[in-house]
Amino acid sequence: MAQKGTISIQAENIMPVIKRWLYSDKDIFLREIVSNACDAIAKHRVLALNGEAEPEENYRVDVVADEKEGTIKVVDNGVGMTGDEVIKYIAQVAFSGAEDFLKKYKPEQDESSGIIGHFGLGFYSAFMVSKKVVIDTLSYQDGATPVRWESDDGMTYEMSDSNRQVRGTTITLYINEEDHEFLHLYTLRQTLEKYCAFMPVEIYLSEIKPPEEKKEGEEDEKPAEPEKINEIHPLWTKKPSDCTEEEYKEFYRDVFHDFEEPLFWIHLNAEYPFNLKGILYFPKLKNEFTSNEGVIKLYNNQVFVADNIKEVIPEFLMLLKGVIDCPDLPLNVSRSFLQNDGYVRKMQAYITRKVADRLVSEFTNRREEYEKYWDDIHPFVKYGCIRDDKFFDKVKPALIIKTVGGKGKTISEYVADNCDADKEEKTIYYSSDEKRQAHLIEMYTSQGKDVAIFDTLIDNNFLSFMEYSQFDKDMKLRFMRVDAGVDGLTDDVQADEDARKSLEEKFRKALGNEELTVELKSFKTDSVPAMITVEEQSRRFADISKTWGSRGFEMPVKRTLALNSRHPLIAHLQKNNSDELDEMICRQIDDLAEMARSPLESGRMVAFLERSNQLLTRLVENNQN
Repeated sequence: MAQKGTISIQAENIMPVIKRWLYSDKDIFLREIVSNACDAIAKHRVLALNGEAEPEENYRVDVVADEKEGTIKVVDNGVGMTGDEVIKYIAQVAFSGAEDFLKKYKPEQDESSGIIGHFGLGFYSAFMVSKKVVIDTLSYQDGATPVRWESDDGMTYEMSDSNRQVRGTTITLYINEEDHEFLHLYTLRQTLEKYCAFMPVEIYLSEIKPPEEKKEGEEDEKPAEPEKINEIHPLWTKKPSDCTEEEYKEFYRDVFHDFEEPLFWIHLNAEYPFNLKGILYFPKLKNEFTSNEGVIKLYNNQVFVADNIKEVIPEFLMLLKGVIDCPDLPLNVSRSFLQNDGYVRKMQAYITRKVADRLVSEFTNRREEYEKYWDDIHPFVKYGCIRDDKFFDKVKPALIIKTVGGKGKTISEYVADNCDADKEEKTIYYSSDEKRQAHLIEMYTSQGKDVAIFDTLIDNNFLSFMEYSQFDKDMKLRFMRVDAGVDGLTDDVQADEDARKSLEEKFRKALGNEELTVELKSFKTDSVPAMITVEEQSRRFADISKTWGSRGFEMPVKRTLALNSRHPLIAHLQKNNSDELDEMICRQIDDLAEMARSPLESGRMVAFLERSNQLLTRLVENNQN
């Protein structure tokens, strides 16, 4: 027989889920209970504005810990509840009192109403840490009877008359033995500061002292002087024009406990097509970007939700520090949903555009200052370019190349100063180690060419990205490290092939390397006998594999020894004699060329030093003879 029915959720089935899986952190219960208290006050404020309730001058939420009794009380002077409302909003797990209220009063309310809404199952998170929960409440409505609701497990409850005499609600949590830490004032303060530091109602924390800590003459169970926990008007809720530079810096210090001043900041203030406010700070990076993930705190109506939700905030912004408050963000859905949510994508695009616009503005209007902190922000900017095409398109004009000597140039400026205008491919020469590669750098700068500095972890990836991206429709960029070739350092003179082969054979024998490739070139200078060159792309892959690959694995790179035909040592080696001294000279030339680009391995360095001493000894002996 066909039958239709309604599926119901049984408390004994849902409570274990709440306790174990619904919330990843136990301390979330305090956010839920306190935000409900703030909602109750926000509701009363709306009713008072509509003339449906008596006005209140001092709205507040009190959190009171009693370690002796093992309780935490959350007390508010909001709307309170009738018996019917307790059954409707508390006894029915899936029913949201905030949503019901908003449906009724939405036409009359504005953004200042402060209704937070609900996070998941809200109130029932109390049972994550409580063996018993008691609600004492009195509705604002005339003639209302105070109500007491209590439950030992969240599955069954008892209701009776309460002795509460003032409007509002007190929720008393009898804390489990294993969660006793939440009764300590220090832990409570930390938790409240984490989740409730900017809730829109004043929150006070106090404790009832044990008898042995009470002062003489002090009444029993009298709370200590309450401590105000929160700031109800955080800086991001104000208009940017109303905020001073010092206020921005003070807010940064207070929230992130970083006493090094931020470089600059962006105040987000959007009302359409979504409601989003916040402040993003560019901090001074202390080390490589990989170890300096920032902190972006996500809020919903001034209630802390989480740090660094990558599904909501563009990933490359994670190097920044800041706060984002978005009341319209759907928080009761999975992260996979957030990744594909059109609203979230629009929010990400807005934030990305505002950050790019600010960077371009800083570069355009304060270029000197911008160049000074480029070293601090360039990892973020480069990573953003790689990760987000729209960000790259907008921030192109503000991309800086730092050159040897500290001068900053844009891509266009570098190309104009150093590249042949007739060639579509524009080559940018760079160094990854200014001190180690100083001799090679000098070979380029002596010819009037600027050498860029790309010496951070992200640069290998960034350079490859720049080469394959369309920076400008009229040019193709090519990045060459100073040891990638000698074409820009040599005269256009054809070398003698027989001489090249003879030298190649001599160096192969001296170095014990039959795979060695030797080139013979006429350098524009006679200051160096040789250079080691490594093909750019293969060296980049090798560097990436060495940095990010498996431990102990290093991708091989083919080296080419480019000999300078104008140098006296090379001219000497072109002679037919091949004695022990020539072999030492070959090894010395190869080691010197390698040292100009990267450090020698320990064993090779020892051999180089011993050989240097031998050559110096021979030189002295020959002079004496």
